[in-house]
Amino acid sequence: MKAAPFDYLQVSSLDEAAQALGTPDSRVLAGGQSLVPSLNLRQARPSLVVDINRVDELSFLRRENGRLEIGALTRHRVVETSEVVRSEVPLLAEALGYVGHVAIRNRGTIGGSLAHADPAAELPAVMVALDAEFTVRGLDGERTIAARDFFLGPHRTALGTGELLTRISVPVLPGGCAVEELSRRSRDLALVAVFATVTTSGDVCETARIAVAGAGPTPIRATAAEASLVGHPLTEGVIAAAADLAVTATDPPGDLHAPAGYRREMAAVLTRRAITRAKEGA
Repeated sequence: MKAAPFDYLQVSSLDEAAQALGTPDSRVLAGGQSLVPSLNLRQARPSLVVDINRVDELSFLRRENGRLEIGALTRHRVVETSEVVRSEVPLLAEALGYVGHVAIRNRGTIGGSLAHADPAAELPAVMVALDAEFTVRGLDGERTIAARDFFLGPHRTALGTGELLTRISVPVLPGGCAVEELSRRSRDLALVAVFATVTTSGDVCETARIAVAGAGPTPIRATAAEASLVGHPLTEGVIAAAADLAVTATDPPGDLHAPAGYRREMAAVLTRRAITRAKEGA
């Protein structure tokens, strides 16, 4: 199937992009790994496609004031293979290895994946787990949105008309981390995925962050499960109790790939595995 007709505009600055995105029914073209299939299947029928690939100021990766700053146009593979990311935000590096295949990660962009807001995708959940902040820009200037407030539902975000995601700011967070994901085939979107980081002092958990993908309309931060770990030795019993708490925060869909009950059960299993593996690396 071919895409429905649309106008195409290539821009070279943020101001041009913001102006163009004020057009009703416009869409951004960055890596194209989500948009192009949607166009070809006619799931998306924009009147205007705005190509931002020549907006060079959107492509960067740097450490700044204790945070990792990522331009929205930065490719997945650049972030995945960065030694700075691997050492200072290892959860992000590990999670990116689950995003499609290498050919997709060579083209796909960090900002594109986040703006696409697929609740089963890895990057939205990782950013919620890491307390990332997003900078967006429109005709009225810039504003910052916390990752936890950015995702509103399946393929719905807090971006307003004419706004473009420009920067992702992630706190530097070394320590033990783990990604546990269940999918029908390798590199498919997750049926359920869990992202966990922990830091410890001796055997006692000092901090914990847990997020779940594929278990609700948006990425889920399992705050009750995190709180149950802090201040306690990470024994099998403590970890199992935290996994049960994580499941109570989920509201997974049921579909032809897996019923909701199965997703809940697997969320508990994957949470136990993720915390255990994160503990071992802490």
